[in-house]
Amino acid sequence: MLGTFLSVAKDVGYPVLFALIAIETMGIPVPGETALLGAGVLAAAGHLSIEAVIAVAAAAAILGDNVGFLLGRKLGRRVLLASGPLQRHRRRIVEIGEPFFERHGPKAVFLGRWVAGLRITSAWLAGVNRMAWPTFLFWNALGGIAWAASVALAAYFLGRGAEEIVRALGAGAAVAVLAAALVAWVVVGRRHAAAPVRRRGED
Repeated sequence: MLGTFLSVAKDVGYPVLFALIAIETMGIPVPGETALLGAGVLAAAGHLSIEAVIAVAAAAAILGDNVGFLLGRKLGRRVLLASGPLQRHRRRIVEIGEPFFERHGPKAVFLGRWVAGLRITSAWLAGVNRMAWPTFLFWNALGGIAWAASVALAAYFLGRGAEEIVRALGAGAAVAVLAAALVAWVVVGRRHAAAPVRRRGED
């Protein structure tokens, strides 16, 4: 059964990886980064090419973000400023967002790649708040490539390391290492997500 699964993953892994990452970066919460992590582990096992994984993930991230940016520019502002339920809260997003993106737009687009909430929303928020498209494209492409490479390579080398541990110490040690790495990943992600909240509380 494991062999069948890996065979299917090898055959359809790249299209599924591309689709999940592109959809996530358009603003729809699907497990794009999880798919990238899985693809990196499969590459470490020799079932996918790590170079292809990085290229596919970067292309999907850039394409999906640009679609999200276009939707935010064309439709998002109209939706947020329309009359109706939660009107005050929706308009507040624009009131706060415009000066924020004017001052910190490039950083938000680039660094948002590594923060779960911003990875889904930064592109359409940049469009809603009228960030210049050439500026968005540059920082988005740079962030997409850096994110794809860093996450895929982390999973790749983690997978290779686990394989070596299995050979040396057995499967139990590999499971312990993977569990510890997962906990560290979650803790770091939560600290990054909480940092803006703490800074706003200090201001």
